[in-house]
Amino acid sequence: MSFSGAAVGSNLRRAVEFGKTHVVRPKGKHQATIVWLHGLGDNGSSWSQILETLPLPNIKWICPTAPSQPISLFGGFPSTAWFDVVDINEEGPDDMEGLDVAAAHVANLLSNEPADIKLGVGGFSMGAGTSLYSATCFALGKYGNGNPYPINLSTVIGLSGWLPCAKTLAGKLEDEQVKNRAASLPILVCHGKGDDVVPFKFGEKSSQALTSNGFKKTTFKAYTALGHYTIPQEMNEMCAWLTSTLALEG
Repeated sequence: MSFSGAAVGSNLRRAVEFGKTHVVRPKGKHQATIVWLHGLGDNGSSWSQILETLPLPNIKWICPTAPSQPISLFGGFPSTAWFDVVDINEEGPDDMEGLDVAAAHVANLLSNEPADIKLGVGGFSMGAGTSLYSATCFALGKYGNGNPYPINLSTVIGLSGWLPCAKTLAGKLEDEQVKNRAASLPILVCHGKGDDVVPFKFGEKSSQALTSNGFKKTTFKAYTALGHYTIPQEMNEMCAWLTSTLALEG
């Protein structure tokens, strides 16, 4: 199943046209819905085909396609992307406006799910970046632009990615309600030591930044020979983690 749509972030200058969204329906009792975000230059279809094969009959997967937009890393050449990337390094600037638009699109996709369904977001590479950014929005109760974050997340996954705004997170999670939300959110961060696109240290430091800022349920898994892709072992461990974390019936 697929559909397309445009989204304009509230109080944001940037209007973007999202591509097709692919939905993988649960094969058993519907207990959770997870929006899954692809990496730079990819689309929702490729990940929906992978997710459809996983032994997780209680999860509905929503796999949107990012808008095509100019990417600074590519000299302005357009590509499907959740936000702009200037350079993949720790000192690179964060595209706050793009991150807010992407996180708001995820929240919008989850907004019509039934009240008894657990909600989550996951992704690969820059999709993982958007997912982990959404985790901070959930904890803070607001987007970077100050607008309220409307979704009660139950799980977040980031594969081969990084945490945007990690360097500015310190000191923001002081309020008691914010601390409680951060401490209660299960997060899985996975990264391959052979990653030549998003270096392993990015995933490792992102996990450390989450933990040190109060996201106490952060789990980090390292894979020795894994490059910038996924493997059955990683998918199997993600399935086991989700089944346990979300108390799925199987």
